Order: sequence, then C-alpha cells, then structure tokens
Amino acid sequence: MAKEVEGGLRYQPRPRPEWVRGANAMGHAIDAKNVVPLDERSLLDAAMANTGLSDFGDDAWREPFRILLDDLEHHANLHLVGRLMTRSDLLVHLEGRLRVIDWYKTHPEVAEEKVEAPVFVVGLPRSGTTIMEEILGADPKARSVRMWEAKFPCPPPHPDDPKPDPRIARAEALVGLQDAITPEWASMHKVGGDLPVECIEFTYSSFVSYAFSASFHVPNYTRHVAASDHRDAFAWHEKILKLLQSTGRPHHWLLKGPTHLPVLPALLERYPDARLVLMLRDPVKATASVVDVSGTLFYMRSDDTSLNKPHGQFIDGHPAVHALQRVIDWIESGTIARDRIVAVPYLDFFADPERGLEKLYAGLGMPLDGEGRRAMLGYIASKPKDKFGHHDYAVGDDALIASERAKWRAIQDWFAVESEL
Repeated sequence: MAKEVEGGLRYQPRPRPEWVRGANAMGHAIDAKNVVPLDERSLLDAAMANTGLSDFGDDAWREPFRILLDDLEHHANLHLVGRLMTRSDLLVHLEGRLRVIDWYKTHPEVAEEKVEAPVFVVGLPRSGTTIMEEILGADPKARSVRMWEAKFPCPPPHPDDPKPDPRIARAEALVGLQDAITPEWASMHKVGGDLPVECIEFTYSSFVSYAFSASFHVPNYTRHVAASDHRDAFAWHEKILKLLQSTGRPHHWLLKGPTHLPVLPALLERYPDARLVLMLRDPVKATASVVDVSGTLFYMRSDDTSLNKPHGQFIDGHPAVHALQRVIDWIESGTIARDRIVAVPYLDFFADPERGLEKLYAGLGMPLDGEGRRAMLGYIASKPKDKFGHHDYAVGDDALIASERAKWRAIQDWFAVESEL
C-alpha cells in the first residue's frame, strides 16, 4: 500500500505469501538467469517448438522485442518468480503471434474483413474506464475482447463451438497467478479468463505496448515505445479484431485502452470511424490510486520497490497532465473533431446513470433501445461496491493535495471535472 513520505507518496509492499518468499529465496541461491533464460534465441526456439510454426510475419516487432529483452536482463531486477512469469508471458505472446500469422496464411479471406465504427473507452488510469467498459458491454449489441481471446485468438471462436471454450480455463489459470503472488491485486483490478480486457492484452504480440512499461522497469524500451508512431501496434490490433470477427461480425466492437490516450491520432488513422468515450475523474484522486497499482505490478516481479518510482509518485503527474493537455490541443486544433469524443465525468454519470446513458449514446450517434437500456441499468444496479475487496490507498495531506491540484486545474476547468479531494 502507499504511504506518505517526504516529497509525496511511495509504494509500501504488503507481506508476500510464504510460497513466493520461499521460491524467491531459492532463486537467490541458484543461477536463475540460466535456469530461466530470457534471451531471444531461447524464447524464439521454444515458441517455434511449441507451435510447430516458424513465420513471425514482418520484422517490425523485432527491434522493440530486443530492446525489451535487454532491459529485462539489465534493469528490471526480476526475482525468480518474476522471471518464471515473464518467460511464460513472452512465450504466450510469441506463440500467439506465430498462430495469428499462420491463420492469415491459411485463411486469406480474413484480411478482407472490415472493422466498422468501433467504440473505444479511454481515459487516465483509475478514471473509471473499467466500470464503463463493463456497463457498455452489458448491451447485447456490444462485443468486447475477452482475456482468453486476447491470449489465444486462434482459432477464432465460433457460435457452434462447445461451451465453455477450454481456453477460458487456461487463461484463468495464467492470470490467476497474479492474485496468488500479490493477493491485494484483486481489489485493485480484477482480471479473469472470460472477462473483457484492455487492448494492451492483444497488442502485446506487436511488442509496441505500454503494458510492459507498467509492469517492469524497462527505461530504454519505454523511451522506444514513446517515440514510436504506434502504426504497427494498431495494425496488429486490427488484425486481431478481424480474425475474431471472421466467424461472426458484431454490431459494434467495444474496446478499452487508457494507454491509447497519448496516441489517439494514430488510433483514428487506423479506425477513421471510431468513436471515443473519454472517462474523466478527479485526476488527483486517480493518480494517488496509481501509486498502489503500479507498485503492486512491479512487486509481482521484482523485490526492488524503488523501480516503480517514475510510475508511482503521486506528485509526478506530468506525463498524465501532458497526455490530457494534448487531447485538448488536438480538439482545439481540429486534429480530432469534437464530435468524435464523448466526455463522461464519472461523478455526473453515476449520479443519474439512466440520463448518463442517454447522453452517452446520443453523443456516440447510437440508438439506445429498450433491451440495451435495461441490461446496462440492471448491471449497474447489481454491481456491488468493492466486489473483489476494498482498495485502500493514501492521498496525502492538504498541502500535498493542493500542490498536485495546481497542476491539474486548467485541465479540470476545461473538461469541467469536479474535485473529489
């Protein structure tokens, strides 16, 4: 959990489960780097052996992949359990890439699919993007990507497939490791094999993804991703959606990606008819919550709690401020048309969800039929607060809050976002 120290808030880890402590102690006694290798040749050979495939597609992914691996070895300071998780995850991403490329080769008609007018929920982390995706996903017309589809998209699910798909259980077992290693994670961000996921979960295999930077101290990779135009990542993003819808096109895709915020022009270049739902919540409260979230993600894989410093400082909101300020600049300059983004203040929406849904659907230019309205309002009514545990985090004293508030004031005023602290 986060606690206040001089200069801001810092992540303070909770005690690890005994089995994790024991495994990591063993890792200090053995040659963990050679026992659990993360080098390119070992990973590629294993992925090819596991799938019987060898074509990874174009080479655009290789440079960021190599930068990532170098940072994982030289900067991430992984403990043994962290290395095991990381190797497993990288193999899932590589094997998924091999299978997707092979599927397109054997099913060339998939490339002709059209992804039409997708809806993206975007916003700063901890601003309500997850609950909004869940609510809008209750509309029977919407389709989201589930964790098992993101990890194992091939073959694409078919309505006639046996239920439940066995890939759900496999995905559940993998993501359940996070809760087993850091049980407090479930109260911060619930994941599950059949739950909707952020777009980062299926752009991992492009290897241009902010998700790696959220979980590891990978400074060179983070700079590389920030300098990227993200065209390759969105091309892979579309490739996955085309594949998934090739056995049944949805009325509309409902997608979520807080990490899309800094690259919205690239998203709209790939999906010119996309519609954006921008979630807005008191950014001071949201960034305070991120202290615990980012700290926990790092602590899953490393004992060095200082590594999350650039991501988990309450007072270091500059990247987030810059991201929202650029959204304002894009709107004011006409780079992004005002009618492409529907801003949804969190408190306003939940003060009157029915009115909020009417305004949101009108802003998106989508009809709100009775079935969808009932399903979404029913979901809100049945959603218990703190279903997966209460996320308790510090927010700092009045002086610290006031200092942080000053950084956000102009943005809060522009979007008319109410303060919660």
